[in-house]
Amino acid sequence: MTALQKLVYTGYARRLRKRLDGANLPRHLAMVMDGNRRWARQMGFEDARVGHRYGAEHLDEVLGWCVEMGIRHVTVFVASVDNVRKRDAGEVGNLMRMIEEVVAERLSRPSSVWRLHLAGRLEVLPDSTRDALKLAADSTRDAPGVLAESTGDGGFHLNIAIGYDGREEIVTAIRSLLDEEASAGYSAADIAQRLTAERIAAHLYTGGQPDPDLVIRTSGERRTSGFLLWQAAYSELHFCDVYWPGFRKVDFLRALRSYAARNRRFGA
Repeated sequence: MTALQKLVYTGYARRLRKRLDGANLPRHLAMVMDGNRRWARQMGFEDARVGHRYGAEHLDEVLGWCVEMGIRHVTVFVASVDNVRKRDAGEVGNLMRMIEEVVAERLSRPSSVWRLHLAGRLEVLPDSTRDALKLAADSTRDAPGVLAESTGDGGFHLNIAIGYDGREEIVTAIRSLLDEEASAGYSAADIAQRLTAERIAAHLYTGGQPDPDLVIRTSGERRTSGFLLWQAAYSELHFCDVYWPGFRKVDFLRALRSYAARNRRFGA
């Protein structure tokens, strides 16, 4: 990018940001971070797996944009159960290392404002990845953004969906609710009468958090791939043609602008 292009880009980003002052912005933003390998090939890297490192490092920057815009709940789709089980072992191993070395390490820093929540079947992950993510989740319980909850502003919460399957999440939530009810001594008939959407939602990975208002998917794919099937029932969707490592701040701001201009009807 030339100096002139940088100047134009900076000015455009500033105007986009200004137009969002006072706009209706999502409380909860969900993102499918797609296109890491395709971006690496596009950039001329011989090993497309390099894209995973760039993608992992880019998450840190995008989370900074979310803080700037006051978006306090973010969920990112890192890898599905099928991604972990069916892709080439070398690629999966590289992705897991990136998660351990970049995502978990950076979120664990004292300067991080994010409280980390894990969403998915952690047992399908390598031991080292599972341990690194659990350690990061434990260490962020007292993050500055979490301590801010005592002032009533809610703090900042990041859900990492890894080893994730949307259908399985719903099954797991219902099973957890049924086990809880049975342990309390309720009969099958009583449990059926007490079953509600709200009570099931409380047992999802994101239980206690607002449903996502906006779901962004990069790379040009027009599908959600089972991401947050329950929670995203009434979410607004935004599909962006750029690959995840190339997802710029102007792309982010355009997605927010599109969301702010929509009249949400929640199925009405």
